[in-house]
Amino acid sequence: MQKKIKILYTIPNFDTAGSGKVVYDLINNLDRTIFEPEICCFHTKGSFMEEIEKLQVKIHVFPFAINYRPFFSFPFRLLKIILFFKNHQFDIIHSWHWSSDFSEPLAAKLAGIPWIYTKKAMGWGNKAWKWRSALSAKIITINDDMKSFFEDRMPDKIEAIPLGVDTHYYVPRLKNENTLLEELTIDKNDFIIISVVNLIPKKGIEILIKAIIELNNPQIKLYIVGNNTGEYAQGLLELTKGNLNIKFLGKKMDVRPYHAIADLFVIPTLELAEGLPIAPLEAMASGNIVIGSNVSGIKDILEPFPSYLFETNNVESLKAAILRILNMSLEERVQLAKDMRTHVENEFSLEHFIKMNSKLYKKILKRE
Repeated sequence: MQKKIKILYTIPNFDTAGSGKVVYDLINNLDRTIFEPEICCFHTKGSFMEEIEKLQVKIHVFPFAINYRPFFSFPFRLLKIILFFKNHQFDIIHSWHWSSDFSEPLAAKLAGIPWIYTKKAMGWGNKAWKWRSALSAKIITINDDMKSFFEDRMPDKIEAIPLGVDTHYYVPRLKNENTLLEELTIDKNDFIIISVVNLIPKKGIEILIKAIIELNNPQIKLYIVGNNTGEYAQGLLELTKGNLNIKFLGKKMDVRPYHAIADLFVIPTLELAEGLPIAPLEAMASGNIVIGSNVSGIKDILEPFPSYLFETNNVESLKAAILRILNMSLEERVQLAKDMRTHVENEFSLEHFIKMNSKLYKKILKRE
């Protein structure tokens, strides 16, 4: 019997369920007769860590990436990572670290272990990114702009694998069966917009808020789901002060009940801020109509629906997009929502995501 492929997934933390949920889904659905996954992170804090522990895989708490300074001690500190990788005899290391750090791939290279990384965001200008990429066995790109960038520079290293969502978990639900309608005092004639988002400046939520304020339609209600404790979030709360049609609901581990009450999902991200956002894919799989700003990642998600992209950082363009959906007939909305879910099933399913990653691991180790 052939030895199982031992894969180490490295990720700094599970503070949020963004990339953590993707790693969770990947590990949870790997064929355990072929693969033996393990996880390495910097600490075990975080709201999603409890879910990760349910995977029943080995979790290492270890600094798999280190600061280059002070330079004189860097080789000795790097040696600890090399020995960690070697002693555990990993066959492949798959990094989900967002950073441009190259200490991790350097240690893997010196340990003789193929190291790959999923490029999650659109920044790559500094030298560290170049070294990180040069040291990699494969670079997994998740949108077309990313793929084009690397194909011009390192075509032999590129593997295009878009992220996937579980279309059996995220499914359309009947709006009138949701207890949130009463809890949030939603009237049957209200037009509900939601945005599930990590409240940081690059997400552009102030553009969405300004659009709702300027539309000044009492039937339009906006619900923002996400951590609302940071400085940026506090500024948004100040911006919406006294507006009863805009509410911040805080972070929710299960966003499906909020999809179920929504007529529209909006992602107003600013330029170069997305790799491939999961939140709108989850919304589309849940039967929501999605509109988004015309930036990398969101363009990929809405490729068959270009007329539902709006200009980045443009309140007027976003207002027009919202009114277009609002003025549709019920039949038109239902059909559009169905078409968007079908697109996710065909192009961004979890099954496809697992299959493509599994195939890549086998190809790297010549086990195809």
